[in-house]
Amino acid sequence: MADYYNILGINKSASEEEIKKAYRRLAHKFHPDKAGGDEKKFKEINEAYQVLSNKQKRAQYDRFGRVFDGASGFSSGAGREWGFEGWPFGQGVEFGFDPSAFEDGGDLGGIFESIFEGLGVRKKRRTYQRGADMELVLEISLEEAFSGAQKSLRFDAWISCAACGGQGADAKSGFKTCGRCDGRGEVRENQKTFFGDFSRIRPCVECEGEGRIPQKRCHACGGTGRIRYAKEIAVDIQQGIGDGQLIKIVGAGEAGMRGATAGDVYVRIKTRTHAQFRRDGDNLHYRAKVNLVDILLGKSFEVLTIEGKKVHFTIPEGFNLRDSIRIRGAGMPRLGSHECGDLIVELDLATPKYFSSKAKEILEDLRKELE
Repeated sequence: MADYYNILGINKSASEEEIKKAYRRLAHKFHPDKAGGDEKKFKEINEAYQVLSNKQKRAQYDRFGRVFDGASGFSSGAGREWGFEGWPFGQGVEFGFDPSAFEDGGDLGGIFESIFEGLGVRKKRRTYQRGADMELVLEISLEEAFSGAQKSLRFDAWISCAACGGQGADAKSGFKTCGRCDGRGEVRENQKTFFGDFSRIRPCVECEGEGRIPQKRCHACGGTGRIRYAKEIAVDIQQGIGDGQLIKIVGAGEAGMRGATAGDVYVRIKTRTHAQFRRDGDNLHYRAKVNLVDILLGKSFEVLTIEGKKVHFTIPEGFNLRDSIRIRGAGMPRLGSHECGDLIVELDLATPKYFSSKAKEILEDLRKELE
């Protein structure tokens, strides 16, 4: 197995950002379209990055020295395999244990599949791996959450190679049957030991289990069927979307290997803090400065809503100034509904910094009147 860390020139403790930087530098240097480029080296770099940039694959590689794609259920150096020549059926039977089958939520299907292979039952050819899902964060304003918006996101991802249509082969040359496995996608290995003859079936390393190989590998992607590229997607923000909510965009994730299904993108919404309003579910809180004299005189107060409309309210007699005023329907839209939450106005009572002698006399007379 290739040393992916050595290929990218990094150590095993490298961060995701260090892996990405190393890949970009080397891919730029060895791209086949550049002067002095190296197609074989470029393919090795792509393969190394594909494994080390994926947390699950990297963990398997660090632990077992390879990545389990779930195709056959066998691995080198992991588990034991026994073959019994001379069964009544005249066929060798292989039993194998693949630790990745249980780590990735697999079942016993892979083990039983290997038994049937030994009895001459052909297994399916390799199915290439679906593209990875991605989670991105999109920051929006409270006004955009209120009214809805069309936003765009740019990010680096594996995309299908346009030069070969994601197949990995030169478009004009096409494919040919793999000579190593004769198109079966697998090879049988026999070994004589002190205990007898052992045999096992492995995916063909030449065609990677597909049964065919390109007549000529695509110069743009090195045969992987995809390239790293800056991608842009449109995101539809619905009215009333909440902070932290996820938007799923099917098929917008990373391209799969050699034409396999693309992954999905999950966009997590992050709403910026607003200078005037504080959101609480579908309700908005607003702190309004009011004058004590205006309150006593029963004057009307004006507030601008989040959409810029003017609403008026008066403070009723006997109102407790520690309470709030609720304006129905002036809050945030309820997602998927035509209704809105409320605007809750909290009073910030302001008193004059200076009282004249006349003002104090008036207030004293008012106090006596109220008593």
